[in-house]
Amino acid sequence: MSSSPARILVADDQKDVQEALRLLFKGEGFRTDTCSSPKEVLDRLRQSEFDVLLMDLNYARDTTSGREGIELLRQVRSADDALPIVVMTAWGSVELAVEAIRLGAQDFVEKPWENRRLLSIVRNQLELARTRRDARQLAAVQSAQQSEATPTFIAGAPAMRQILEVIERVGPSDAAILVTGENGTGKGLIARAVHARSPRAGRPLVTVNMGGMAEGVFESELFGHVKGAFTDAKQDRMGRLEMAEGGTLFLDEIGNTPPSQQTRLLRVLETGEYERVGSSRTRKANVRFISATNADLAADVAAGRFRQDLLFRLNTVEIRLPALRDRREDILPLAEFFLAHHRQRYRKNIAGFHASATTALQQHAWPGNVRELSHALERAVLMSNGPEIRAADLGLATDQKAAPSLDEMSLEDVERHLIQRTLARCGGNARLAGEALGLSRSAFYRRLEKYGL
Repeated sequence: MSSSPARILVADDQKDVQEALRLLFKGEGFRTDTCSSPKEVLDRLRQSEFDVLLMDLNYARDTTSGREGIELLRQVRSADDALPIVVMTAWGSVELAVEAIRLGAQDFVEKPWENRRLLSIVRNQLELARTRRDARQLAAVQSAQQSEATPTFIAGAPAMRQILEVIERVGPSDAAILVTGENGTGKGLIARAVHARSPRAGRPLVTVNMGGMAEGVFESELFGHVKGAFTDAKQDRMGRLEMAEGGTLFLDEIGNTPPSQQTRLLRVLETGEYERVGSSRTRKANVRFISATNADLAADVAAGRFRQDLLFRLNTVEIRLPALRDRREDILPLAEFFLAHHRQRYRKNIAGFHASATTALQQHAWPGNVRELSHALERAVLMSNGPEIRAADLGLATDQKAAPSLDEMSLEDVERHLIQRTLARCGGNARLAGEALGLSRSAFYRRLEKYGL
């Protein structure tokens, strides 16, 4: 994972000063851009992102009051309250320095400057800005999603052991990973495992449910927005892409990305560039992309619903997860794992499984895969009155083809059953099932989450 050199914007009307500072910063490995007027400064800041602004206070010939620079400082700080600013002038005074600091400058340097002190100031401002940025990023990630420990991998089946070998090989790279498989097979767990084995493991793993976002908030959620971009944008907001800076962005249900947004997503994957909603400033993302879907993306490409070039970018390596029915060796170990988790959570003294429960677990078809198994064990722990889980506690239908009696079902049971039947009819494709039920993408995904499907 490479980090780009710090980028410094030098604003001074004297070309020899610009060149002297450029050479000084070049020796430190910094990238320096220069401009000569307040208007040019504001234009450059609107177009690009910088790590430090080093600005003179006087620009017009024979002007020594510093008022031009003070007004520029006020405008820059109004537009960006986080950019480190160091002001310079050959006509310094205590009053001018105090006003500059009051308006948001981090430091004040008189000309002619002393190289060692100026470099020390710039390095300090870069480090402080990095610390503040990391703190904002951590706060945004923590408020956007609960942190969760990576669950134990239970993978005794041969098909799963092969997947673990692939994860060990591709984890340390920055290759884009596409995880495919039915709903509930554990695609999110694979994303966390890949992230944990990468050099980015110390940085955030941020998840975006591409199917659960309304199209109107898609860009704001992914790329962020600036204050005033739309009616409710009362302050700048960091998008999920920026939250994942230096880490991994997990695009869950990637097949449900609206066609209108696929082009913008492709641009980020190809160039790393994006803009917050309402801003023309181009930002550069340093993230690894992992995507997941239960859809047949090749079929969606053929039908014109998904861009082929986007699929190529997402799919450097594909990890295809088997359904739980195809890895039956793992059913009982997984059941034991979930039993231990849920009995601790609900403080229930349950020793293990009765023989009837073991048989039911092994014979069930598990259309909802590992997620369904976890929910079945949670129900069993709550319903059990004895020292062992029995088959009845699991609440599994003994005849998978028989429909439950409507007289015995609540409204929620009916809705859950209908969604399950529709998902099965659509081969597990959530988009097609939602369309068949006449539900919007976001409404359908809310129901999937509600019923643990």
